Amino acid sequence: MPKPTKGARLGGGPAHERLLLANLAAALFTHKSITTTETKAKRLRPFAERLVTFAKRGDLHARRRVLSVIGDKSVVHELFAEIAPLVAEREGGYTRITKVGNRKGDNAPMAVIELVLEPVTPKAKSSKKAAPAAAAPAAEEPAAEETEAETPAEDAADAGAESPEEGAAAEATAEDAVASDDEKADEAK
Repeated sequence: MPKPTKGARLGGGPAHERLLLANLAAALFTHKSITTTETKAKRLRPFAERLVTFAKRGDLHARRRVLSVIGDKSVVHELFAEIAPLVAEREGGYTRITKVGNRKGDNAPMAVIELVLEPVTPKAKSSKKAAPAAAAPAAEEPAAEETEAETPAEDAADAGAESPEEGAAAEATAEDAVASDDEKADEAK
């Protein structure tokens, strides 16, 4: 048996709270968005998300468990047939609470709780993790031998030299590399 929440109930005893949350959940699934007090919205969120999780399972046992809580077959059918396929790729966070200010009559803090039905977009990997991963394979590749068709000026242009001094330094490095490769080839003969 679940342990009852501590503190004051939402307008009455535990049975009244269960019925109140069931009615709020039914209204949320019917209208996709409802305006209520912040306290009720915060209490409704885990309750509604659990019912959506049952709907994602989609089997008969899950349907009967949700039906025992909500009691309205049309709302349960809408939850299983329309809402569950829309959130099938989502791993949680089926609801969103937005604070909208205070109610005019009693100054109670109000909030809009709505279902998040937008498709999930895959997150791109952060650049911090992607940069070392891209650098590691480049370091492991063996250096390719330069062909004689390439000139040191082309190497400097390919290297993306930004200033004439850097270009000259790159040319000198390329010429030294070609000379050392030629010397190694002569020694191998």
